[in-house]
Amino acid sequence: MIFRLDNRLLFPNPELAEEDGLLAVGGDLSPERLMLAYRSGIFPWYSDDTPILWYSPHERFVLKPAELKISKSMRQVINSGRFKVTVDTAFSDVIAACATAPREGQDGTWITEDMQAAYTDLHQLGYAHSYEVWQDCDLVGGLYGVAVGKVFCGESMFAKVSNASKLALVALTHSGLYDLIDCQVYTGHLEYLGAKMISRVEYMGYLSSASNIP
Repeated sequence: MIFRLDNRLLFPNPELAEEDGLLAVGGDLSPERLMLAYRSGIFPWYSDDTPILWYSPHERFVLKPAELKISKSMRQVINSGRFKVTVDTAFSDVIAACATAPREGQDGTWITEDMQAAYTDLHQLGYAHSYEVWQDCDLVGGLYGVAVGKVFCGESMFAKVSNASKLALVALTHSGLYDLIDCQVYTGHLEYLGAKMISRVEYMGYLSSASNIP
């Protein structure tokens, strides 16, 4: 059953989501609603020609930092000194680059202008974060997402040169700040790097622990 949200700040039980994870439609992208969603295991995913759609998959595709697989060639990239990684220095540039990055099998982007504005607000409030990868003075890769305690809900990443997005992911997992990286949607690329599916119950356990942290 798909629920229609109104102006009240609440969501239905995520266990009632459809088989594909779709739970609700409507509402808004206010910081209060977005953070309630993430703390409840829900995230928005839609396009310009649809209303706001809220998803809560029955299984979550996640990466535990200790299980990240770093290849020999990637270690050479890390040790090469060709790149510099920063955190929260160019959030708007990262989300804009993610919005325009081509995606295999996708026509357009789900990172609408409204989404960019909403997540920039979350960043200014200290909830959303970006990892930037620089080559010389050029932003060549990065990722962004939302932190819920020690769970990092990854939203998107981009790379303009080979391995740049992987380097951002390595920096994120090596930060020591998070016990779990929520990748949300399955990709073969992330599975190769060590991500795997876990049950909703296990995921909500991580989220429940994370939500106890101010």
